[in-house]
Amino acid sequence: MPKYYSTNDKSAKVSFEEALLKGQPDDFGLYMISREDIPRFSKEEIDEMSSMSYADIAFRVLNYFLSEEIPRNDLKKILSNAYDNSKIPTTVQKVDDNTYILWLTNGPTYSFKDYAARFFGRTLNYFLTKRNLRRTVVVATSGDTGGAVADALHNLDKIDNIVFFPKGSISEGQRRQMTTLQGNVYAFEVNGDFDVCQSLAKILLGGKEFAAEVFGDSERFTSANSISLGRLLPQAVYPFFAYSKINKPFVASIPSGNFGDMMGTAIAKEMGLPISKIVCGVNENKEFPDFLTTGKYEIHPSVSSPSSAMIVSHPSNLARLIDFYEGHMHDIRDPITKKVTQPGVITRMPDMEAMRRDIFSVSVNNQQHYETMRMVFDVYGIILDPHGSVGWRALELFRESNPNDMAVIYETADPGKFPVDIEQAIGIKPDVPEGMKKQCLLEERIYSIKSNPENTSQGPRISNAQIEEAKEIIKQLFG
Repeated sequence: MPKYYSTNDKSAKVSFEEALLKGQPDDFGLYMISREDIPRFSKEEIDEMSSMSYADIAFRVLNYFLSEEIPRNDLKKILSNAYDNSKIPTTVQKVDDNTYILWLTNGPTYSFKDYAARFFGRTLNYFLTKRNLRRTVVVATSGDTGGAVADALHNLDKIDNIVFFPKGSISEGQRRQMTTLQGNVYAFEVNGDFDVCQSLAKILLGGKEFAAEVFGDSERFTSANSISLGRLLPQAVYPFFAYSKINKPFVASIPSGNFGDMMGTAIAKEMGLPISKIVCGVNENKEFPDFLTTGKYEIHPSVSSPSSAMIVSHPSNLARLIDFYEGHMHDIRDPITKKVTQPGVITRMPDMEAMRRDIFSVSVNNQQHYETMRMVFDVYGIILDPHGSVGWRALELFRESNPNDMAVIYETADPGKFPVDIEQAIGIKPDVPEGMKKQCLLEERIYSIKSNPENTSQGPRISNAQIEEAKEIIKQLFG
C-alpha cells in the first residue's frame, strides 16, 4: 500500500486516511508520495480507458492509491456519486487538428475545482463516518476553490467548513457561492491577498492547542486546500480523461495558480500517461517561470490579474513539485506564533535539468489575457475565461519552438463567472450560469476579519491581530 510522508520529513509515513483526516503534517510540510511508490499503467491499460466514463477512469486511476483503504465497491460508489455525468459533465473539444480544450467547467460551481472538492468531501465524510468523528475543514481561496469546496461539503453530516477569502479580490459571483450556502459553511472575508488567507488557514491547521480549547479535540481542523492530499490525487484524473478522447500523446497546457492541477498532471505523467510536456502558464505572478529560468526563487508582492484564482505569489504545491524532483523547500516559522517569517526557502535544489525537460513555464501579462480572449473568439467563436486564456497563450508561446505538438488546454472556469472581463475582451457579456443566477437572490452570511495585515517588502503578511480576531470569531461560533 502506498504511504505518504511530509515534504519536511520523509521518515514519518502515514496512510491516505490519516493524511486526509490530518490535512497537514505537524511540521507544516505537505503530504506527498515518493516517485517510486507511484503506480504505472501499461499502454494497454491506458488505451482501455477510451470507452470509459469519467467516473470509471477515476476509479481506475485512484484505486491504485486507495485499494487497501477503501473497499472496491465503496470507492466505486463514492466516485459514481462525485462524478455523476448529469451533475458534472466533462467534455473535450477539438479546436483544430493539433489543439483540444478540456472543459472542466460544468460542475455545480462551474470550476475545475469541483472535481477535486467532490472527491475530497465524499472520502472525508466516508472515513469520518467510519470512525464516528467530526472535522472542521479550513480552506483559503483566491476565487474558485472556496465555492467548490463549500458546495461539496455543504450539509455533509460529519463536517463543518470555514472559508477565508480576500476581501474585494474575487468576483461577486464567486463570493456568493460561499456566502449564500450557510448551514455548516462559514465564509470569512479577510483584509489582504490570498497568501494572507492561506497563512491564516495553515496557522489554524497547526494550532493543536487552540483546537483542543475550542472543540476538545486537538485534531479537529483539517484542510481542503491544494495542500490536502485528498485534493491532489483526483487531479491526476483530468489528463487521463483527455487522453481517452484523443488517444495520442499530447502537451498539457495548464493555467496555474497554487499548482495543484499541474502537480496532478505531473503524477499522471509518472503513471505512464504519454504527456510530452507540461506547459505551466501563470499570470504576472511569475515566481515559478523565473525560478525555472534562473534557478533562484524570489517571492514578490502579488500582482492583481484578470485570472483572479491564480493571484498566488508563493504556490503551496511548489514544495511538492520540488520534492518530486528530489529537492526540498520549506517556510521558516516563528517558533511561538507559527507565523511564516521566511517563505519558500530551498535547502536542497531539485534536479533542475529534469524539471526543465518536463515543464515549460511562462508568464502571461494582463493585457495578453484580453488579447487572447479576443483572438480566440474572433477566429474560433470560442469564449474563454481569463484563466483559460492563460493556458491558450502559454501554449502559443511554447509552440514558437514546438509548432506541431498535439496539445490539450485546460479550461478551468465558466466564462459566465467573469462577465466584466469577458465583455471588456470581446464586447459581449457571457451568459451567467443558472446556479449563479439563483444565488444572486439569496441572503449572504459573511464573517469579517477587519484587522489589517502587516506590510512587508514581499507584500502583505498575516498579522497577529488577524490571527487573534479569527480565533475569537471561531470561539464564538463553535465554543
